[in-house]
Amino acid sequence: MSIPSGYTTRPLEQGDATAVFELMAAQERHDIGEAVIEEADIVGDWARPSHDLGASSLGVFDGDHLVGYGEVVGHERGDAAVHPDHRGRGLGTAIATWMQDKARERGYSVIGMPVPADSPGDRLLEALGYHVRWNSWVLQLPEGATIPDRELPEGYAVRAAEESEYAACWTVQEDAFLEWADRDREPFEDWRAEIVGRPGFEPWQLRCVTDASGAVVAMANVQLGPGGGFIARLATDKNERGRGLAQCLLVDSFREAVAHGAKSCELSTDSRTGALSLYEKVGMVVTSNWVNRAIAL
Repeated sequence: MSIPSGYTTRPLEQGDATAVFELMAAQERHDIGEAVIEEADIVGDWARPSHDLGASSLGVFDGDHLVGYGEVVGHERGDAAVHPDHRGRGLGTAIATWMQDKARERGYSVIGMPVPADSPGDRLLEALGYHVRWNSWVLQLPEGATIPDRELPEGYAVRAAEESEYAACWTVQEDAFLEWADRDREPFEDWRAEIVGRPGFEPWQLRCVTDASGAVVAMANVQLGPGGGFIARLATDKNERGRGLAQCLLVDSFREAVAHGAKSCELSTDSRTGALSLYEKVGMVVTSNWVNRAIAL
């Protein structure tokens, strides 16, 4: 890695979360017209017990100002940002090289990251030999729009999950996500840090559907931020699909978000899940397109 002269580097610390948020938000506003990242996302991610921030991150500074950032977040996945005012100086290439080296140290065979489609970051990674692994989309339920109520099957109920059910929610989510995600099962304590430990979390934000026996068979996590409500996780037990549980959870989650002050609601999905058409059918519209690019090491 060769950082251009005039810049300094160091590993990041927990106290750098605000600076990283401001950097990533500036990049997103420049590239897609809005900031979708929230500081709480970074704080929750860094709070995972398995994550060693100092050994996994790189900050690039112009004086005291953070202008570049790279991080190997987890298995074969990273995040990075360069402030728009400092592009074209080789920082992005240097950070990408650092991420590849860090991934090799950990024995990974691939490293990738999400970037807005056709953004400067997307074009840079393509030029560096990164291929598209999958596409993803952010969808929004416009302000004032509603999704028609869906009735649950007899004996099923939708409500806030109780703390004793958090592990069951994690199990439902991981079982569902691992049907298409090529990664190891996320430890429960990491999941808990990202969801329950996320700044601002309130118990109503973890929703679940239970069957007639009281077992959790579907779950959703609603996040509430300045931009409105965001459905961060949505999963249904594979043995319970085809009964409309996910749509009932969507209706419930959106209603709860609005009741707690959200003006609009969003979620994201990607081409591995095949769920895009489902969300479009209930009135959601695509607001931004992303690609996950990766390179073999």
